[in-house]
Amino acid sequence: MKKLLLTLSLGLFIQTQLFAQEKPQWMRYPSISPDGNTIAFTYKGDLYRVSSNGGNAQQLTFHEAHDFMPQWSKDGNQIAFSSDRYGNFDVFVMNANGGPAKRLTYHSGDEFPFSFSSDNKSVVFGGVRQDAVNHRQFPTTSQPELYSVPSNGGSISQIFTIPAEAVQTSKDGSKMIYHDKKGGENEWRKHHKSSIARDIWVYDKKTDKHSQITSFYGENRNPVFTDNEQSIFYLSEESGNFNVHKMPLKEKAKSEQITKFKNFPVRFLSASNNGTLAFGYDGELYTLKPGSSPQKLNVIINTQEKANNDGFVTINGGVREMSVSPDGKEVAFIARGEVFITSVDGKMTKRITSTPEQERFVEFAPDGKSVIYASERDGKWRIYETKKVRKEEPYFFASTLLEEKPIVSNSNDNYMPAISPDGKKIAFIENRRSLKVMEIANKNTVTLLTPDQLFYMQDGDQYFTWSPDSKWLLATYKPTMSNGEVVLLDASGKQAMRNLTKSGYGDGGAKWVNGGKQLIWFSNRDGMKAHANSGSSQRDVYSLFLTKDSWERFNLSKDDFALLKDIEATEKKAKDEAAKIAAKDPKAKPAAKPDSTVVFDWDGLDTRKARLTIHSSSLGDAVLSKDGEKLYYLASFEKGSNLWSTNLRTKETKMEIPLDGMGGSLSWDKAQKNLYLLSGGRISKINTDNNKREQINIEGEVQLDTEAERKSMFEHVWLRNKGMFYTPTMHGADWDALKPAYAKYLSHIGNSYEFAEMLSELLGELNVSHAGARYSRSIPNADATASLGIIASYQHQGNGILIDEVLSGGPLDRTKFNVKAGMIIEKIDGILIEENQDMAKFLNRKADQFTLLEILDPKTKERQQITIKPISLGVENQLLYKRWVKRNQAEVDSLSKGQLGYVHIPGMSDGPYRSVYEEMMGKYADRKAVIIDTRFNGGGDLVSDLAMFFTGQKFLDYATEQRSVGYEPTFRWTKPTLAMFNEANYSDGHCFSCGYKDLGIGKTVGMPVPGTCSFAGWELLPDGTRWGSVPISAKNKAGEWLENNETKPDIQVKNMPGWIDKGKDQQLEVAISELIKVVK
Repeated sequence: MKKLLLTLSLGLFIQTQLFAQEKPQWMRYPSISPDGNTIAFTYKGDLYRVSSNGGNAQQLTFHEAHDFMPQWSKDGNQIAFSSDRYGNFDVFVMNANGGPAKRLTYHSGDEFPFSFSSDNKSVVFGGVRQDAVNHRQFPTTSQPELYSVPSNGGSISQIFTIPAEAVQTSKDGSKMIYHDKKGGENEWRKHHKSSIARDIWVYDKKTDKHSQITSFYGENRNPVFTDNEQSIFYLSEESGNFNVHKMPLKEKAKSEQITKFKNFPVRFLSASNNGTLAFGYDGELYTLKPGSSPQKLNVIINTQEKANNDGFVTINGGVREMSVSPDGKEVAFIARGEVFITSVDGKMTKRITSTPEQERFVEFAPDGKSVIYASERDGKWRIYETKKVRKEEPYFFASTLLEEKPIVSNSNDNYMPAISPDGKKIAFIENRRSLKVMEIANKNTVTLLTPDQLFYMQDGDQYFTWSPDSKWLLATYKPTMSNGEVVLLDASGKQAMRNLTKSGYGDGGAKWVNGGKQLIWFSNRDGMKAHANSGSSQRDVYSLFLTKDSWERFNLSKDDFALLKDIEATEKKAKDEAAKIAAKDPKAKPAAKPDSTVVFDWDGLDTRKARLTIHSSSLGDAVLSKDGEKLYYLASFEKGSNLWSTNLRTKETKMEIPLDGMGGSLSWDKAQKNLYLLSGGRISKINTDNNKREQINIEGEVQLDTEAERKSMFEHVWLRNKGMFYTPTMHGADWDALKPAYAKYLSHIGNSYEFAEMLSELLGELNVSHAGARYSRSIPNADATASLGIIASYQHQGNGILIDEVLSGGPLDRTKFNVKAGMIIEKIDGILIEENQDMAKFLNRKADQFTLLEILDPKTKERQQITIKPISLGVENQLLYKRWVKRNQAEVDSLSKGQLGYVHIPGMSDGPYRSVYEEMMGKYADRKAVIIDTRFNGGGDLVSDLAMFFTGQKFLDYATEQRSVGYEPTFRWTKPTLAMFNEANYSDGHCFSCGYKDLGIGKTVGMPVPGTCSFAGWELLPDGTRWGSVPISAKNKAGEWLENNETKPDIQVKNMPGWIDKGKDQQLEVAISELIKVVK
């Protein structure tokens, strides 16, 4: 294990051990030496080398970082590789026999080596730095460029501004072979046949021409030269599985399948000068000599773990859930997948569970004597209860012996337990899509909501809560993904579900308040709502009054309510005095316990609703005071979330405590005197009388076994995907058989990068979009390259940075500056930018810092010094995007002679919709038609808004005798449009292209869009790995699944390498020509 990524602080106790593995089985990225005698590879995050005949492997790197992708120099003396030693992946080079590694690249974007140049002087690598000034490609991180760097270090040169990966150069340097990259689909996805799949190309340096040589409509990748560079070997899924293929190096040549592997993909092909191939299969290394069959290498690795697999992690934050004990003296919470209980002052914390599996959904039992939670053990979610063994120990946080037992344990997944207030029943979710209630004593169970009424996106996404009398539950019911309702459920299951809100808006999260006389919930009915269906919306707190008396009381004026309180105080005093007299009478009956029965006055119930907040906002949570007179809520208006209150009688609203946080949850103690806030992974106690906030400082620890945790995470991913995948066919994958096939790698995984890659390989078997896993390590003071707001020339020879263009809106685009294209930035903060240095080195961590530039004008030989604040790469990308759109708009305007407009939709969210609306209804209101460019649209949830906007048909014209003054529909576009899309449209970007075509809105131009119109179900694992798959997909008008169902444009046009990089957008030119035909 290289380094644990934690949001918590670490305290690890070291215990190293020697291990010798006869059969290491997650050896990746093999690369054979030019002489064919040695193979370099990655294992557990380090580089090794081994004889091409097998045997004992020699470890080459020993760094805590993740080292991978070794590439041999042409003479076999050096190995280039990628490593995240500075927070991102940079290119390094080292002696092939071991020793220190020299850093070659300094940009904070990830960069990966592919090969050495033909003259052996440079390393060819890929990364996202900046497109060349003439390139017409959409600026996006999914489209890297190709560069070279001297193998002894120096300035970076751009080879291609177009994506090219797995690049190999011919011996004379005249040709390069590579596979392309058309979009951002997970690279470990298998079996898909779509436009985004990779193809192999050859570049002829003499003719400056790129030629596609593969024709199989699926994955083709990783080419290597053979037959004196007249043919290539490469990897292809043409046989249904990745295998080695061979073909002559010419267009439309016929391929020949060389290997016949079936169960796993062949990966990482490389070739030696004598024609010997090396590749990986099933986590092991293979060679293939000309005329022979593949040979598996017996590799032996003897080394030590560099970090302990077991140790202790100190817990002082990272809290995900909490539950306050009934007596208000303890707080149970979840951190790092374990249950803890702390005293409210935070001085004593007890770990309740200690398992490699995750625990979630913790809550105290109503009597405070036990805690209930769910745990995913032995292949199923089960519900457990833990009690204190020794009666003389009153608190969990100071207890010594605990007893755990299962409450709900069967063949189903059961989680989200909620004990009824009387302690006799437990409500829970079964198999993610059913709400059940079980009587604890006899285990009798009833179903309140079924899979026909619930859908699933991620664990814990259902909502329900018990009534004070234990007879009812409030739940959130979603008729569709776009709206929700608050429903009332009879806990006995005898009465049908009753919809209490009936709003059609997004209502949910209801709570019983005021002793069960009313409930509060959240709704976006009155708040501002993003145009995107699943986008953000402002919410309010509403209340429903279950009895007429509570409603009437709520509506009293301030004076009338004050009088009522005086009367009630007088009556209470009289009752108390009578009770004292009765207590002295030995014959008097004991006072009756307060009746907790919830009463419903059904007549007129729908009308007894009130909006409690006076302003809609981004709401986190809300609670009502004990007397029902004051609402406390977490709200964000501009920046962070703060604690606000509204006096429901006077409507006085004020900020109680500035938190500037990220939302969270609120809970009362039993007496409703103190509020507990969980926000940003930390718990606070708030006294509402004086608004004093106290941080609960947790002091706990988790005993962490990384191998056991990784095994449980793998089990969780497999189980959750099996339970949530949108179709039971699993796209033909044998999910049960795949589990042991991939689980065998677990003991060979060295860090979370490798774990995420293995999960991606497993999920890749499903051939589904939105699937895979990824991981990124965080280190203190990681590199962060800044931008000067220019397009720099990567062809410049000499000192300094040659400016190809000053970006509009960038830090150098100021009226007081005289900075133009052709000038050279010679110095940054007084340091000369030497030609043997990577320019990124001089811009590290400079964003938003005053920086002195010295700039030379080569024409006049004059120099100037100016001070600026460089911008981040994210801000630079925004400027590049605006530049790209402006350039396209200018071309459309010019070629159409002002008849057409142009808009681009980068993503399916509120912002892009408003920009499109503004431009089409404002800037282009008088144009005859508009081109709707959605190329590289990454998705969101805007398709319905766009479909409505683009399909307006005039049915009214408001006019005077002199002129028209408006029409209906006023807020929809009623003129022709043409849509553009390509291989990189994804998710809702595909939904839009499909809908646009199915509805016949207009012509379409571009390339086929892969079938990715689905919803992602991503989640974060305890080690920081994010993974996801598809719980919900979509069908088109014909009822066909859109997953893996491409949408083809009416007119197919590909932007070819050699054209788009030289300034020609072929797709846009055709779109202009076609739309002009429509408006003539």
